Amino acid sequence: MGIGDKAKHAAEDAVGHMKEAAGKLTDNERLEAEGKADQAKADIKKAGDQVKDAFDK
Repeated sequence: MGIGDKAKHAAEDAVGHMKEAAGKLTDNERLEAEGKADQAKADIKKAGDQVKDAFDK
């Protein structure tokens, strides 16, 4: 798996954390939920990266 993909997935996770925090600060439940969903998607992509890396070794 390329380093670029891993960095992109980490960035997606960070954006999700920021959205969740912004939603909590502004009491915006939709934004908070969107941030959590972004984090979940990034976690799934990271898990896929790990599986691909395991098969490459």
